[in-house]
Amino acid sequence: MKAILIKNAQLVNEGTITTADVLVKDGRIAQVGQNISAPADETIDATGLHLLPGVIDDQVHFREPGLTHKATIASEARAAVAGGVTSFMEMPNTVPNAVTQELLQDKFDIAANTSLANYSFFMGATNDNLAEVMLTNPNTVCGIKIFMGSSTGNMLVDNAETLEQIFKKALLPIAVHCEDEQTIRDNMAIYEERYGEDIPVKCHPEIRNEAACFKSSFMAVKLAEKHNTRLHILHISTEEELALFRNDIPLQEKKITAEVCVHHLWFDKEDYDTLGSQIKCNPAIKEARHKKALLQGLLNDKLDIIATDHAPHTWDEKQGKYKKAPSGVPLVQHSLQLMLEFVKEGEISLEKVVEKMCHAPATLFNIRQRGYIREGYWADLVLVDLNKPYSVSKENIQYQCGWSPLEGKELSATITHTLVSGHLAYAKGTFDESKKGERMLFDR
Repeated sequence: MKAILIKNAQLVNEGTITTADVLVKDGRIAQVGQNISAPADETIDATGLHLLPGVIDDQVHFREPGLTHKATIASEARAAVAGGVTSFMEMPNTVPNAVTQELLQDKFDIAANTSLANYSFFMGATNDNLAEVMLTNPNTVCGIKIFMGSSTGNMLVDNAETLEQIFKKALLPIAVHCEDEQTIRDNMAIYEERYGEDIPVKCHPEIRNEAACFKSSFMAVKLAEKHNTRLHILHISTEEELALFRNDIPLQEKKITAEVCVHHLWFDKEDYDTLGSQIKCNPAIKEARHKKALLQGLLNDKLDIIATDHAPHTWDEKQGKYKKAPSGVPLVQHSLQLMLEFVKEGEISLEKVVEKMCHAPATLFNIRQRGYIREGYWADLVLVDLNKPYSVSKENIQYQCGWSPLEGKELSATITHTLVSGHLAYAKGTFDESKKGERMLFDR
């Protein structure tokens, strides 16, 4: 592999910003310091740029296998890398669902051949695959995913005894989607009676409401407390749920953790008027009070990481009526840039963004030698120009679905370079796919 020397960067790492050089050799960070003059195959002058650890997104849906008309691991990994996301953890509700060790391995095999980013895949739990779930290797798989709410295929786990057994026996972190199915069904019946088949999309947060989220999250937390389970609750979307989480101990001591997704920080209920089903997702984007509370939850460490729940659908699929239009938003290419908008507005520090998007996912999932700019660690690195505006357009959207709810939006920062495991995978709009990403490993 090429040796790469990054010179004069503003290095953002572990709570500080310092001017530094970074030498990358054999896929690793060989040296961090001042005035490094070691020989290198390529030198990048990073004067005026900020150097961050690569973003680790713990929640994406890349659709392969089975739904490759929407996206592939290859297409969405490219989009991720273009946005400074160097590692992803993908969810099991593909077709077929990844609920056996063989089906899980199939996805790892596809990624090994096609993913420009580093990768891992969650093992899916169902009401009747406990024995298969227990075969999952905690050192080579990121976690177990449970849908405690609506989901794809057979993946809604609503059997109380099954949930007890998974929480009791799991050797890996359990990541849960928390929305109470019965609450949602009851609400849907009310709106169907009121509107028939013409339910306005703006009613989505009233159907999948705060009560549905809190009831399910509360149950998950109680199960985890009962069994001392390592629980991670995905995409928190309500102010009320923040009361379930602690901020009085360090992240590495937490057994129960939580994340927020960029769209729940960025959009609110009023945006349905202009974007409609483009921002229909589960859990729903809700009233503005929630996004303000969620941002505060990040700042006070009730919320531990920032993710995307990247979930592409074709444009045509999204144009259907409310009940037909699928839930999910493509976001992985622009998540870091969106968070840099909050930095520009003074609502969060750049150091805090790096903590929540890079350091914390690595700590929370015990990822081996990633998420920090440290000598000996894998060289997952992103260079950002905070002073170069970037306009989201069809010409630069990398998603296979070809659209984004951010189209036409001018963002204030540009991702200029992305290194994935020491390979310069993206530079100034150009990809180098001569080397694929690495499978992430976990110290558990």
